[in-house]
Amino acid sequence: MKKAFKVQDPDFDLSPLTGMSKKHYIDLAIYLLERAFKNVTSIETPLTFLTVAGKSYPQPNGPQWRIRSLEFEALERTFTLAGPLIHIDPTTTINNINLRDYYCLQIYNTFTPGHPNSLPLPEELPDSNYQFTCEFGGLFKTLLLMPDTIWNQYTSQQKDEMVITISKWAHHRTTQNNWRIFNIVTLSFLKKQGYPIDDELLKSHLLWVASYHSGNGWYLEQTYNYYSISLFIVYTTIWNRSFGDQYYPEIAEIIEDSARKLMESITSFFARDGYINMWSRSICYRTWVSGAFPVAFMLKEKPLLDGGWARRLCSGSLLQFVTREEFYHNDIPSLGFYGQKEYMIQDYSCAASPFLMFLPFICLALPDDSPFWTAKENDGIWETLGSTSHKVILENPGLVLVNHGKTGTSEIIPGKVYYDDPNYSKLVYNTHFPWEDHNPQGGTSMEYSFRSLDPRDLRGDDVNFYLTGKTIKNDSAKNRLFTTSQSMLYNGVRKDVLYRQAIMRKPPNNGVGYIIDLAEITIPGGVIRIDRTRLAFEYEVTLGHFGLPHLKGEKAVVTESQDTIRRVITATIPGRSVALLTYHGWDDLGKMTHSNCNAEADESTVIYARKKRTEKNPPMELLISVFLHKMDDHEWTLEELSPIKHIEILEYMPSFSVLGAIITLNNGEKYEIDFKDIDGRRSC
Repeated sequence: MKKAFKVQDPDFDLSPLTGMSKKHYIDLAIYLLERAFKNVTSIETPLTFLTVAGKSYPQPNGPQWRIRSLEFEALERTFTLAGPLIHIDPTTTINNINLRDYYCLQIYNTFTPGHPNSLPLPEELPDSNYQFTCEFGGLFKTLLLMPDTIWNQYTSQQKDEMVITISKWAHHRTTQNNWRIFNIVTLSFLKKQGYPIDDELLKSHLLWVASYHSGNGWYLEQTYNYYSISLFIVYTTIWNRSFGDQYYPEIAEIIEDSARKLMESITSFFARDGYINMWSRSICYRTWVSGAFPVAFMLKEKPLLDGGWARRLCSGSLLQFVTREEFYHNDIPSLGFYGQKEYMIQDYSCAASPFLMFLPFICLALPDDSPFWTAKENDGIWETLGSTSHKVILENPGLVLVNHGKTGTSEIIPGKVYYDDPNYSKLVYNTHFPWEDHNPQGGTSMEYSFRSLDPRDLRGDDVNFYLTGKTIKNDSAKNRLFTTSQSMLYNGVRKDVLYRQAIMRKPPNNGVGYIIDLAEITIPGGVIRIDRTRLAFEYEVTLGHFGLPHLKGEKAVVTESQDTIRRVITATIPGRSVALLTYHGWDDLGKMTHSNCNAEADESTVIYARKKRTEKNPPMELLISVFLHKMDDHEWTLEELSPIKHIEILEYMPSFSVLGAIITLNNGEKYEIDFKDIDGRRSC
């Protein structure tokens, strides 16, 4: 087996940037399935994968239905690749096994009650939600789009036998919001095939889903994340074209409208080379958000995206992973991002889960004359960005997207985060500097890390503690470790300055005394931070830069310097470098080596700023810093490390607010940092 995918005979006439044409998408799908089918010796052999030690399922001594869930997930999620291949060419074989024949048989066995490989029925299990529902949605999304793949191969009797299982799971209990889409898709498939369903239940699910639209093409999904794109837009657009337009045109138009709005910003989530950002949960799904690109060419109106740019980004995101040897574990995509990383996954994932990342292969259902296939690759807005940075503000989900022309990277700046989770709570996420896990010793990458030095209490669990002096459940020795923000609030963009708040402890546990007001100015290749501390008692905080992986065991090279204006620390590895400048409010700079935190290596270097205040009643202060990154091996120039010309700190602002600043950049631009009424502008 080849160690990683390589584009053979690239078509640089059509695709001068990646070489990827439709033929190469087919080549890649076959390559990935060849690895997945390594242990499938005949059409009768069920597809399954080795379990992965750790928190992924199935766990040792777990219930038998978890084993069946793993097997069904392996079958369904590999069909994300197999279905489009069968649609293109029903004679496609893998390891001399005809794909259509294989999936027809295995899915029939899975859905036929009484077969040794059949799924349990809902009534055979405790009343709850199960992974089976998710996989039904994935399978019937593909079959709605490409029914010619396997469904028409069954006899009427075989279909009737399978529908017993399909219908029971389609009508079974679901959970919260995005899972309703799985029931919607499965119920819709049954109805389209002429089988009876509970039409009121289907309509109820549809109305629930439509109610979650928040604006800018985004839907509420716990906090805002990639599910809003991959499920609420990709799955539902397929549902629109194959079912909704005919049966529920009003709801289909609601979905269509949100998809059109999403297309206004979808390209800004990707770097110039197509890299996706490691952000939000289920990151082992990686490129599933790239499924939005072929969907853009399934909408009713003329394409809202340039076909050549859409394919370039879609191809680039796939090549970001499949060309890396470390991406594969036991011959299939690993549970992690670039490689197998336990800390990155959730306990609802199994070895088969990452195959959902191949959702973009729905592009093979597009006709050959679609602009997605015929347009010449290009770099879209990147071709005219130069060294400037392009910013997109999505007010409703509270997201700011930045494309840095100077470095070719893209960033997601989140503003509505409900909990302390590195999947969501970082100050910023960058396509080429994947996030690091939290380090309880401080110096966490791209987060304010906080620890109370208040000798009375380090937990804040008892809202009455500070009034009563009671020490019940307030163990001052327990939390000597750093914690990160418990929620992030979005306060809007005013005069081109983004305002947010990091809440280091939530109310009612004295949350109003644990606030860091955040203000930031986007500059080429970085950001200027002017943050205001409102931390009521003794404390220590650190703020880390992006982590740099120790590739091939080589540590980052760190340098420090200082003058009368600022302190500077830089860290460099081949092809990447970061710089942190502090101008005001910070005590010192430092570096740390982190273990088992980084997406690319077991060890990494993080440079950070630190501040410690031991007064019983510390004052509010401004923390002024600059965070820069670059994607080359050139040394930092004095000009690059001198973005600020002048800082004027104002205790009283003309607007009648307190403690702000006027920042003048070296290019002459001037910014007013005014936290006026920031608490009243909260949005989460």
